Amino acid sequence: MPQRREGPVSALGRHLRILDAFAVGTAFLTLSDIARRSELPISTAHRLVAELEHEGLLERLPDRSYQLGLRLWELAARTPRALGLREIAAPLMRLVQDQIRQHTQLGVDGGYDVVYLDRLSRHDAVVNATVVGGRISLGASAIGHVLLLNKSTEFLQELVDSGIRHYTDATPRTVAELQSVLDEVRRRGVAIANGFVHPLARGMAAPIYGPDGAVVAGLGVVVPSADPVKSRDVELLRSAAAAITKQLRRAYVDPRHPHALPGAKFRVLINSSASSMQYFDEETGTISERGAPGH
Repeated sequence: MPQRREGPVSALGRHLRILDAFAVGTAFLTLSDIARRSELPISTAHRLVAELEHEGLLERLPDRSYQLGLRLWELAARTPRALGLREIAAPLMRLVQDQIRQHTQLGVDGGYDVVYLDRLSRHDAVVNATVVGGRISLGASAIGHVLLLNKSTEFLQELVDSGIRHYTDATPRTVAELQSVLDEVRRRGVAIANGFVHPLARGMAAPIYGPDGAVVAGLGVVVPSADPVKSRDVELLRSAAAAITKQLRRAYVDPRHPHALPGAKFRVLINSSASSMQYFDEETGTISERGAPGH
């Protein structure tokens, strides 16, 4: 669950508390559950839940419990930072998963946590503490460590002060430990987190860079910690992350650039066939012309 800021809670903040109550493993909640988990009076929770249900952000089930509404997915599916990256990364994730045959996942910076956008898993793979849409502290996860490459020492201190969950005895929990981990990431070009979240699992991740050269995401795998680190797997991660980086840079070319692909202004949102992208371009141009003054 995202960290809550101190101070007065706005009306929007109270609505978000309701939505945040639906954490991993709590997909269905009663009104009393929601009130307790959001730390709101039952009367306030009742009013806010009714408003969210009216807008399609919550849905009430026959047993009078609630679940997150489909409209949230519709909104999330139009999020440029998540959807475009996820679509661009998908073929490379499948390539990695076909070779690793454990877990392959994609994560981005969510404040003090990694937010996981996508994951591919085999049924018989090693234990993995993440789910799509879930969070793990930047300090504990391999993907978090590549995302920390952008961060200052001051941010590392803030991360430590916010509290890094002590998953295992190996989990880094001090600024000095994090800096040591990041030195290794810079030396290797990948992060290797052996038993940081679960003693049986090793996370490995490579950075994905945006057009401005900053780390925007991490491509990671989770494999058994008892197995040796394979140079082939490390190189596979590096190569796949580099390919995603290259495609991101192509996707984010200014639409007016002579080398921009058809539908370039939409490629932060979707990555479809050339004919589809051309259609989106033409359709939007038509709509813009119809709605322009004087037309």
